[in-house]
Amino acid sequence: MRKVAIIGSGSWGVALAIYLAGQGNEVRIWSFSEDERDMINNEKKCKFLPKAVIPDGVYCSTDIKEVVEWSEIILHVTPSKFTRNVVKQYKDFVTNQGVIICSKGFEADSLKTLDQVVKDELPNNRIGVLSGPSHAEEVSVLIPTALVVAAEDSELADMVIDMFKSENMRMYSSKDVRGVELGGALKNIIAFCAGVCAGLELGDNTFAALLTRGLVEISRLGVALGGQKDTFYGLTGLGDLIVTCSSMHSRNRRAGMLIGKGYSIDETRKEVGMTIESIDNIEVAYKLSKLHNIEVPIIDTVYGVLYNNLNPREAVKMLMTRDLKSE
Repeated sequence: MRKVAIIGSGSWGVALAIYLAGQGNEVRIWSFSEDERDMINNEKKCKFLPKAVIPDGVYCSTDIKEVVEWSEIILHVTPSKFTRNVVKQYKDFVTNQGVIICSKGFEADSLKTLDQVVKDELPNNRIGVLSGPSHAEEVSVLIPTALVVAAEDSELADMVIDMFKSENMRMYSSKDVRGVELGGALKNIIAFCAGVCAGLELGDNTFAALLTRGLVEISRLGVALGGQKDTFYGLTGLGDLIVTCSSMHSRNRRAGMLIGKGYSIDETRKEVGMTIESIDNIEVAYKLSKLHNIEVPIIDTVYGVLYNNLNPREAVKMLMTRDLKSE
């Protein structure tokens, strides 16, 4: 049994809390919201997970010191854009705990991955990444799932695997921290594009082409940014891509559908009602591709849709009529 701090009370943070408490661990969640804290503690519910029931082993607090100082390991599960600011709030309370990044995205201003952001703030702590095809809605009700934990420190990876492994959770380890993190972040972009295709009422042929060529772009850019190519064809790349592109649980896919139907970015954010990592990730990936001179036509085109008023149907036409080449 471990004392687990979960930083963030969104759907994924609460799903992890439910699962880990069910495995016999003590769990404390930090939330910035008093309303979410009270719902978790008093009603044993999460507004983002209507089918889930929170067990007694989970306690939520708005006091980040109380949560972090008590813990043996920290799971960081805030939206990417808040990562650095939240780590700054708790870094003085961290001793020798490992920090596992469970969010998927980038820091927009610096173009850094989240493991780089956390290392900036906690340079002397062990850092890992947890990723894979895992909807919070399914993990919270014990639907069988497989995840990857990536860490340079094998003892930290083994601790996470021991906490999570069960008949409902198959765990794999990796040393490729950068690749595992990039797979989780970049696939959100292709999931958004899959949603655009659905919003335009395109077909299965289009969907298959998008996933296949999207995976090529993810791996091409991911390798340029320091990941290992094989990682992008595993759970955190291909696996996460499949689940996020094909399911209505995916807020990134839902957001793309709304854009395909003609909604603005602001209207889309309001309708989805939760953080949409893909919209921010698209801008970061576009800038990184230019910085590293990597060809990513799908990312270029969806960037045009979001930020240069390119019509989604015109975007599809542009991709389909590019110069022909060998696969």
